[in-house]
Amino acid sequence: MTIDCAQPYELAQWWSEALGWPLVDSEPEDDEVVLDRPGGPPHLLFIRVPDGKTVKNRLHFDVVPSGDGTRDQEVERLLALGATSYEDHRTPDGAGWVTLLDPEGNEFCVCRSAAERAA
Repeated sequence: MTIDCAQPYELAQWWSEALGWPLVDSEPEDDEVVLDRPGGPPHLLFIRVPDGKTVKNRLHFDVVPSGDGTRDQEVERLLALGATSYEDHRTPDGAGWVTLLDPEGNEFCVCRSAAERAA
């Protein structure tokens, strides 16, 4: 999967922290940076493009907490990494999701964990 961006190395580093996927042989000046998904494809390719984001993403990631983490803990972790809160779709019954923005303004959602959905 390819993400157009202004600063591929910086954005890939951020997503590496967010997802726990390693960067593949990259340097800060590279125009293309890959995040290697543990376990195989799909990988993420960040490519420098001259134009900025102007409208809502047509495709976005849904981040689901792993292990014992909850949606709300994951939201707080990602905000601490530098994400920005965009829209909160959580409901009083515990369902819903939170839409955040990565450092370049790309939307992504944080959903409930499997344990939260099962409860």
